[in-house]
Amino acid sequence: MTTAAARFAAHALDTGFADLPAAAVERTKIFVLDSLGVGIAGSSVEGGADLLRVAAGWGSSGAGVPVWGRGLRLAAPAAVFMNAWQMHNQEYDGLHEGAVVHAMASVLPAALAAAELAGGASGRALITAVAVGVDVAASLGLASKSGFRFFRPGTAGGFGATAAAGRLLGLDRVALQRAFAWQLAQVSGTMQAHTEGSPILPAQVAFNARAALQSCELAKLPFAAAESVFEGAFGYFALFEGDFALEPVLQSLGRSWRIAEFSHKPFPAGRATHGGIEGVMELQRRHGFAAADVATVEVAAPPLIVRLVGRPPRPDKGASYARLCLAYAVARVLLTGAIDLADFRGPVLTDPSTHDLARRVRLVDDGNPDPNALAPQRVTVRLKDGRQLDWSCVTMLAHPTRPLSRDQHVTKFRRCLEFAAAPLPADTAARLVETVDHLERVDDARTLAALAGLL
Repeated sequence: MTTAAARFAAHALDTGFADLPAAAVERTKIFVLDSLGVGIAGSSVEGGADLLRVAAGWGSSGAGVPVWGRGLRLAAPAAVFMNAWQMHNQEYDGLHEGAVVHAMASVLPAALAAAELAGGASGRALITAVAVGVDVAASLGLASKSGFRFFRPGTAGGFGATAAAGRLLGLDRVALQRAFAWQLAQVSGTMQAHTEGSPILPAQVAFNARAALQSCELAKLPFAAAESVFEGAFGYFALFEGDFALEPVLQSLGRSWRIAEFSHKPFPAGRATHGGIEGVMELQRRHGFAAADVATVEVAAPPLIVRLVGRPPRPDKGASYARLCLAYAVARVLLTGAIDLADFRGPVLTDPSTHDLARRVRLVDDGNPDPNALAPQRVTVRLKDGRQLDWSCVTMLAHPTRPLSRDQHVTKFRRCLEFAAAPLPADTAARLVETVDHLERVDDARTLAALAGLL
């Protein structure tokens, strides 16, 4: 029997740029730009300077790999770790909703580092590597029929990163299968960090992305490796997921392109908060009420939403907790009419009026039987004058069936660049947009990393 690792390796290595449909190419470019912007903004998140100081000690840099938004280079494993952490540390990176996997946070940092280590890669090569890497990561999430036991964006994302990096580093099929086995030996990521709102959460994505690069290097050794990496009795699914149906997603490889199914994050908070955020924004727009007019807000949503963001507001818990607290996010929208990266930095996190309002927000389980469902959702705002206002959605804003406009996409990207840790040259945003728009015609994709790294 051909193993899943062999089939993933064949897809990752045999797919050519010409095999990608136009929609997959276009969506890959959209999420490359989005991911770079989010990763640059993540360079200024609290704690980043200390983390950078530790990561800088992980090996000599040589020529090094750019760290986005910082104007410096680090050794490849350290740079991958920092870039992946920066991309996920604000809960602003895109995801595949059906898989519940933020694949780009692992795949893109590993792919760009691999391009550096390989001495360059064309834009077409990068697009293809990212597309197949996302396929692998999202397929693992889609195959799972269980609720989260481990932090899937990290665990599944690392295998996608291994596929993307392995392709760009020139691994053959046998070596890439070995790389998947090495990745299984390193895969990690507990949901405890999510449950507690710990800033360790995005580091779990970073650990798996760094491990992917190391797995590709270790795969060059003549070690015997595990074969049933994914479906074995002690393989990925048995240990990290539970019930699974792998064959349908394996059969879809080369036919369904998961990057084309990706959702943007229009708001800088956990995706599970977005239905509540959009509903309150829309009801305020329609009816013109102010925060002072609100008696209660109720959001009815699938059990995964309740599990992920149903925590009580806590002014003592910090930004990582607040980004995954629906009540806090809704309160900020009620007070300001919007939500921004700045709502998760500084004194606003402990603002008494925000937390007083957040205590009027309630999230209830709608009984959806799908353990991975993020929608539908319903928002009910009850005003102090007795009126009840209702809004509902079947899919959240920025799902591929409700995509952001080009202007919304670029506006988000430009806003992210305002949060870079190091000063940006004035033309950085325009140059990155132009480069990604024509990425399939770029001779060397290392240009992207240099621009994002301010080098």
